[in-house]
Amino acid sequence: KLRALPGIFVQMADYSSISSSFPIEKTPEQKQKRFAMFSQFDPNGNGYLSLAEVDKGLHSTYGLDGVYSCKPAILRAFNAAKGLHGKGGRDDDYVTKIEFRMLLVYLKQYFELFQIFAGIDQGGDRRIDADEFAAAAPRLKEWGMAINDDTKVTFDEIDGNGGGQILFVEFCEWAISKNLLEHVHDTDE
Repeated sequence: KLRALPGIFVQMADYSSISSSFPIEKTPEQKQKRFAMFSQFDPNGNGYLSLAEVDKGLHSTYGLDGVYSCKPAILRAFNAAKGLHGKGGRDDDYVTKIEFRMLLVYLKQYFELFQIFAGIDQGGDRRIDADEFAAAAPRLKEWGMAINDDTKVTFDEIDGNGGGQILFVEFCEWAISKNLLEHVHDTDE
């Protein structure tokens, strides 16, 4: 479980405790809970979840009034999960019951990354500039991340489109490739 660390995590909502309650294990009990949850998220019973249904399901199931503040995390998780089953066609545009467990796994991961990202983004503009990244570098180094002494070098590496700002998608690609969440969890006691 992530702990709130000064200067990095923000308290948008208690996403860590919410996501820890997701039924993601492969046990029969968790599978039953997951299928019931899928049914709650799928009000028309067609076996497919749109992004809007996932948003609404998270809001109604968990009372996440702040669900829209973490829309980038939900969108990344949805896009990662949809089409995993690989049948093509409509299955690739929606999350199916088979893909729902992975949607929950991805939601947990992207909620955590979004909290870290939002904590670094001191301006609240959903972008990290070079100064914000430099200010967060000591904490990232404490977590075992390889950050160049000249933080601008690492910043430029993460800023994939060269726009001078790190976007959430770029931050996620970097964080996942460097196992950031594993490093963060390794330092939790």
